Amino acid sequence: MNVEVKIKRMHEDAMLPMQANPGDAGMDLYSIETVEIPAGGTKLIKTGIQIELPKGTEAQIRPRSGLALKHSITVLNSPGTIDEGYRGEIGVILINHGQNTFLVEKSMRIAQMVIQFVPTIQLLEVNELSQTVRGTSGFGASGTK
Repeated sequence: MNVEVKIKRMHEDAMLPMQANPGDAGMDLYSIETVEIPAGGTKLIKTGIQIELPKGTEAQIRPRSGLALKHSITVLNSPGTIDEGYRGEIGVILINHGQNTFLVEKSMRIAQMVIQFVPTIQLLEVNELSQTVRGTSGFGASGTK
């Protein structure tokens, strides 16, 4: 299934998102600036692009596994959500969980963007819900340690 997403460069150095391999779910997002993120710090990294999502979709901003594994860098509000009505610049909030300052370089791949369909939800208020085996058991209910 093909989904058309309109994209606009806001900055001359902006790079269009790209799938690294055919069939990949995520498209790499690139920084348009050089920024230092101190250990334990967060920064909003600019991409220099805007998108127009089709009706009934969202864009999710997710971490890159290589940055997480090698440098302890991840997307703070993962996954970040871009709603279909948003037309501003895509920014990525990165957090440095590492011990050292991390340098985000211009044109570096900083995150992934995944386009998803969003169902239209209609909430139905009721007095009772159906019973399940799990019931109201919450955190840790599966018995994992």
